Amino acid sequence: MDSLDRKNLPAHLAVIMDGNGRWAKQRMLRRIVGHQKGVETVRVIVEECSRLGIGYLTLFAFSAENWLRPKTEVKALMALLKQYIRGETARMMQNDIRFNVIGNRCDLPEDVNREIESAIQKTAGNRGMLLTLALSYGSRQEIVAAAKRLAKDAAAGRLDPEAIDEASFTGSLFTAGIPDPDLLIRTSGEMRISNFLLWQLAYAELYFTEVNWPDFDRNELARAFRDFQSRERRFGMTSEQLCQGEPEA
Repeated sequence: MDSLDRKNLPAHLAVIMDGNGRWAKQRMLRRIVGHQKGVETVRVIVEECSRLGIGYLTLFAFSAENWLRPKTEVKALMALLKQYIRGETARMMQNDIRFNVIGNRCDLPEDVNREIESAIQKTAGNRGMLLTLALSYGSRQEIVAAAKRLAKDAAAGRLDPEAIDEASFTGSLFTAGIPDPDLLIRTSGEMRISNFLLWQLAYAELYFTEVNWPDFDRNELARAFRDFQSRERRFGMTSEQLCQGEPEA
């Protein structure tokens, strides 16, 4: 981490935490053991990002499609999620971290939602990093819901359809008020974004690693950040324009 340019870190880091099950299978352990080890990694990465001054960290924790997994695994994951939120709230308070959740919370068990709401309220006054868990989340579903909200407002006369633009659409998403990610990390060797932040990742840098999430540590995070700092982010412009600091005529 000491070799990193602290002025050139992503303001918003998004992570697809993949490979818990694979990690466990490689060791002939139950899948839930991999998820438990993955929670330990979450703790390490959250604290490291907070220490480095990352403003926003969004973790893909449970997708809308994950409900299709075996019921025993889903039940174990929900219990683990509840335990994590309850156990980490005090740590978030110590580190001045705000807690947030995006996704269809109505799908989650009542006891999990109670823990979520408690953590959100307790950390609401913090001014440090915003930690967002994507739970029962699917980006296509999010985009459709945003379109429906705008359509209802237009049908009710509260919104001129011609006034709908990228900003108004962005403001209708679960992530309203949160800047788009600068960097997406996906672990375990899979090279896809799996219905995660499809709109928000339009200009994000993508980093894929073979390392399974339980083995993703501070050194692996530093490696991802060094790769990020080696890239030129042009946002449609040329390198010459970026050097000049203004668009060419």
